Amino acid sequence: MALDYRKCAEEIFANLGGKDNIISAAHCATRLRLVIADNSKVNSKALEDVEGVKGMFESNGQLQLIIGTGTVNKVYDEFLAVTGLTAATKAEVKEAAASKMPLWKKILKTPGDIFVPILPAIVASGLMMGIVEAIPKFVEGFDKTDWFQFLDLIANTAFVCLPVLVAISAARVFGGNVFLGAVIGFLMIHPSLMNAWSVGTAESIPVWHLFGDLSKIPVLSFFFDVNKVGYQGHVIPVILAVLLMCVVEKKLHKIVPEVIDLFVTPLCTVLVTAFVTFTVIGPIFSVLENWVLAGAKWLAGSLPGAVVMGAIYPWTVVMGLHHMYNVIEAGMISSTGLNTWMPIASAANFAQFGACFAVFFITKNQKTKSVALPASLSASLGITEPAIFGINFRFMKPFIAGMIGGAVGALAGAIFKLGAPVYGVTGIPAIPAVNNVPLYLLQLLIAGGVAFILTFIIWKEDKPVEKKASAPAAPAAALPTASVIRVPGGQVIQPVPGKVIPREQIPDETFATGVLGDGVGVDPSEGVVYAPFDGEIASIFDTNHALSIEGNGMELLIHVGVDTVNMKGDGFKGFVHDGDKVKAGQKLIEFDINKIKKAGYSPVVAVLLTNSEDIDGYEVGVK
Repeated sequence: MALDYRKCAEEIFANLGGKDNIISAAHCATRLRLVIADNSKVNSKALEDVEGVKGMFESNGQLQLIIGTGTVNKVYDEFLAVTGLTAATKAEVKEAAASKMPLWKKILKTPGDIFVPILPAIVASGLMMGIVEAIPKFVEGFDKTDWFQFLDLIANTAFVCLPVLVAISAARVFGGNVFLGAVIGFLMIHPSLMNAWSVGTAESIPVWHLFGDLSKIPVLSFFFDVNKVGYQGHVIPVILAVLLMCVVEKKLHKIVPEVIDLFVTPLCTVLVTAFVTFTVIGPIFSVLENWVLAGAKWLAGSLPGAVVMGAIYPWTVVMGLHHMYNVIEAGMISSTGLNTWMPIASAANFAQFGACFAVFFITKNQKTKSVALPASLSASLGITEPAIFGINFRFMKPFIAGMIGGAVGALAGAIFKLGAPVYGVTGIPAIPAVNNVPLYLLQLLIAGGVAFILTFIIWKEDKPVEKKASAPAAPAAALPTASVIRVPGGQVIQPVPGKVIPREQIPDETFATGVLGDGVGVDPSEGVVYAPFDGEIASIFDTNHALSIEGNGMELLIHVGVDTVNMKGDGFKGFVHDGDKVKAGQKLIEFDINKIKKAGYSPVVAVLLTNSEDIDGYEVGVK
């Protein structure tokens, strides 16, 4: 049965805490991405049960509802119609979400914003490197051929120029000129500088004495006797250098006259950034980065460290912080050519696949089953959010089983000394790049297998709660089918359940005298206005107490109550907006009859054909 996109959108909206609680909305290929003002107002349990929603999670300040390819765009269109929001781009949603984040989370989010966009280049180069290194094992003498040198050139380029890629991406994130960022990146690996990878074997290191020989003053010498060495093995100094560049550039744009801004600002920006980079940022933060990398290598290579990181890795995914590892992985590749952090991430991700796949076999709930299978397959390819948020974290015990499986798998990876010259790719796609394919496959089998078996042991699906029988509720009024106005081109179905009265009995002189058109009144028995024919909403009042709808040559006014405009929308809820196309029987407005009466107004609904003077042969009355 096809999904009712409108109903799905309405039910999503009904559980978000009102329109004022929605800051912005966009969608990607599979998910509806929302930025919510107050998450405590969101009914998460009800959202998970909405037909069409396959899972939900919060990440980087966004509430993301997994709906599916080819469906999410249709639900999104209906969502905009229901809420009255305007479409936002994914970038705008990310910006809105980022503005809500606390400072510490913004800082941890920044590495992901920088490194994620350059993933395609790193993945392509890493996979190519794995393939190039594997071919000589099967083709003797291939490493001596021109083809090997050509392919090796392709494979190494992204890593040789990694500081440049990082600098360009960082300039985009920090809001600076990306081409000036590229200059700073190239500056830090300029051919005139000694290659950082060759420093260990060099007899001596050339030095710039920018302020004379300061060797007798160690503190000053550390900063101003600059070693002419590149930063091929570093990424943190590059990021900080570009951050400084962007701050300087923005400041200069504000104070330099426009007439000379084009010349002065780039010149001063590059000069100031280069000087501070080589005298302060580079010397200090290259040392600190070495310490960070040494700690990360110890964690990845030591058995206790691997176990701990394999277990807690999924929690960093839940918190949206897992992209912070990119800076560590990129640093490992840049300094040693081998990312030993990747096997930890692979074990953690593949364990979540195993747990989610087990849920697919265990569950009897068809909706859960329909989510678990594609989510588990996605996790096997390294994209774990659907599995974690749609299944594992939702039921928790599978998530815990995945953590244990990740810890055991990471332990195996540390024992096997696995690694790859690539980051941002885990699970099955990383197979061509890893340094030992058989042992890597064994690691995945261990991680996924442990999680799969544990999930079968510790997770049991809750049985549906049987609802206690209660006194039958009063039946809602049936949707009227009788027509109240008929024209040669169509008819107006009674839009509100209740007693139809002649126009003259509407307790308002303007309506009763027919000044606004001929029609009828309805003394409502249910506070709902339905579309009386297929048409288009010409306008709806901000207070949602009245609207006009057009179709089949008719212009119809539906006005709920007399003088209810004074209620300023209290007791009224609209479900449509100007320009919406509607079908006969579709809910347009809800109103509270008792509230209207308590406010001292008549709830009688006026249904008036405002262009009745232009239509020949129309009829009014129930039929």
